[in-house]
Amino acid sequence: MVPAKLDVKGTQILAKTLFKELRGSGYTPNQILGLSTELIDLVTKDLKADQEPHLSAVEGRSGEGWRAAL
Repeated sequence: MVPAKLDVKGTQILAKTLFKELRGSGYTPNQILGLSTELIDLVTKDLKADQEPHLSAVEGRSGEGWRAAL
């Protein structure tokens, strides 16, 4: 079970644990970096999707206008 809110220390411990587990399983630093990049991409897309309805309401548009500005 994952806590709803992780504090900074908890996040650091989780990251170190995950890193050690991946290295212990034979993943290279470059593979872990690739995984990290993919995770950041997924989180970024998720955050943008969460903002889209809000931006549509604020701008009074379908949401496509703010994407063009990015």
